[in-house]
Amino acid sequence: MQTFGDDMSHPPILIVHGLFGSGRNWNVIAKRLSGERRVVSVDMRNHGESPWFDTQSYHDMAEDLAQVIRHIGGQADVIGHSMGGKASMILALQDAALVNKLLVADIAPIAYRHSQQSMIEAMRTIDLGLVNTRGDADRQLAQVLDDASIRAFLLQSLNVKEQKWRLNLDALQAEMAKIVGFPDVSGSFGGPTLFLAGANSDYVLPEHRPTIKALFPAAKHAKIPGAGHWLHAEKPREFEAAARSFLSL
Repeated sequence: MQTFGDDMSHPPILIVHGLFGSGRNWNVIAKRLSGERRVVSVDMRNHGESPWFDTQSYHDMAEDLAQVIRHIGGQADVIGHSMGGKASMILALQDAALVNKLLVADIAPIAYRHSQQSMIEAMRTIDLGLVNTRGDADRQLAQVLDDASIRAFLLQSLNVKEQKWRLNLDALQAEMAKIVGFPDVSGSFGGPTLFLAGANSDYVLPEHRPTIKALFPAAKHAKIPGAGHWLHAEKPREFEAAARSFLSL
């Protein structure tokens, strides 16, 4: 867990990363928002510096987040991206009192048909014993993964010095169906909610809006032009501006 800023007069902002990410992926945005608010970014279970578990269910992840919020003051504005967005939605539905405002970045409360197993298989192709620099790992990964930006993202979770991943690949692979899915839930979260999507992404579609409306009746929608699924990395200033407007910073 990383903390930026020292304002204690307002609820802190909790940033929740997506699959294969870490809290430090959000450092630039976290630091920029911390001028007005205390900002906390976390590593989700089986990611970064957080403990490893056998499960990666959204109910478990939501309870992890609930424990963090109770520790940092009892209520937070929550920004969740992708897997982190789903976990944040379950948190709001299970423990509404812990969430002041909810910003869901490029994900919907649905089960998706795609899988990220190919990413895990690609990471497993790297012979970590031959990795002395990040460039060594990138050259190996390039043999099975053409997209340089995705390689760079994945390799942020590689501990080069210790020649190991900061990801529990076994658990993430075993739990992939839960990660791309969405649990059966009841009730709704009536607090302020923004579904912020990348205009070039197909993760949040018009046909998802009835489900979103049923679970989050106060939900509003916005898109960032020119951005895809990793909207916060592709258009960081635009993402920051949208977050500031929604959170009234």
